[in-house]
Amino acid sequence: MNRIKLSLHKLTHWEYWPYQVVYLPIYFQYLYYVIRTRSFFYFNASNPTIRNGGFLMESKKEIYDLIPQKYYPKTVLIQQAQLFETILEACISAQISFPFIAKPDVGLRGTAVKRIANASELLAYHTKADFNYLIQNLIPYPKEIGLFYVRYPNQNKGTITGIVEKEFLIVSGNGVDTIEELLLQNPRYAFQIPVLKKELQEKLQEVLLPGEKRNLVPYGNHCRGSKFIDASHHITPQLIKTFDEVCLEIDGFYFGRMDIMFESYELLEKGEAFQIVEINGALSEPTHIYDPKHSLLFGWKELTRHFHYMYEISKINHEENNSPYLTFKEGLREFKKHHQYYDVILKF
Repeated sequence: MNRIKLSLHKLTHWEYWPYQVVYLPIYFQYLYYVIRTRSFFYFNASNPTIRNGGFLMESKKEIYDLIPQKYYPKTVLIQQAQLFETILEACISAQISFPFIAKPDVGLRGTAVKRIANASELLAYHTKADFNYLIQNLIPYPKEIGLFYVRYPNQNKGTITGIVEKEFLIVSGNGVDTIEELLLQNPRYAFQIPVLKKELQEKLQEVLLPGEKRNLVPYGNHCRGSKFIDASHHITPQLIKTFDEVCLEIDGFYFGRMDIMFESYELLEKGEAFQIVEINGALSEPTHIYDPKHSLLFGWKELTRHFHYMYEISKINHEENNSPYLTFKEGLREFKKHHQYYDVILKF
C-alpha cells in the first residue's frame, strides 16, 4: 500500500483527522462556558482529587492511589534517577514479574508504553526514559473496553454514557507473507509500520504459520493501531449499578473514561473478573465516536454532550463543594509544563 493510498484513506476517514479539526465546534462551546464560569480553567473542578481534574499533567500513580487496590494490577512508580538494581528489588517486593508493562507516569496518548519481557529490555527502557514511569503487572483478561462514567456531585447514582471496545493490532499468518507484508494489507496497521520497525526491527520479516496470530501492540490505543468499536449497546441498568458502586469508592471522581480489561460482560455486570487499566479525567474522550461506522456529525454530537457534562459537574463542585478553579496564571503554568513534558516524552 503506497503513500498516496494511505493519504487518501486518512483524508476520507475522519477518525484520523487532527484533533484541531475534529474539535472545531468544541472551541466555541468552551468559550461559552469560560464566559459562564469566568474561568479559562473551570474543568479543574470536574474531578477535585485529580490534578487539574485530569485535563493535563495528572499522575497515573496518584490516580491509582485513589482506587482500591482490588480494582487494578500491582503497580510501582519508578523515578527517572533510580538505580537499576533497586527497580528489580521493587518489582520483587510488589510481586510484579516479567513480562510486564512500563508506561510514563504522566501519559501522552500511548507514547512510550512498552511490554517488557526481561531485565535487558527493562534496562534499555530505564536508560532511555527521561521521565518517571510505572511498572505494572499484565492483566490476565482478554477483552478491553473504555467505559465513560458520569456522576453529578452529591448524588449516589451516575450513568455510563458510552462503551468502546478495542480491537488490538493482531495479524494472522498465511505461511507466505512476512508480518510487514501482512500489515501493509490493512491501512489501519500500515500507519503503524514506522513505529513497529523501531520496536520490532527484524521480527517484522518473520513469516507466521497459516492461522498463527501475533499481537503486535498488547494494549488498546487508537494511536497505536487499535480499532475502536462502539459497544454502548452493552450498557444495562445492572452494569450502571455495578460501576456506581465502584466509582463511589474512588474519592472525587465524577467524570471520565475508565479503561478496563475483563473476562466477559456477564461477569463485568456482577463486578467480577475485571481490572482497571487506568482512569482518564477531564481530557477524556468518549472514544466510541471513533468507530468507523459513525459520522463526523455523530462525533460532534457526542463530544458536545460530554463537554456539557464536564461543565455542569465542574460548576456544581465549585459552587456547592468549594472546589477551586485554576487561576489564569496557574493554568498557563500547567500548560507550559505540559508542553515541556510533551517535548521530552516524544523523544523516547
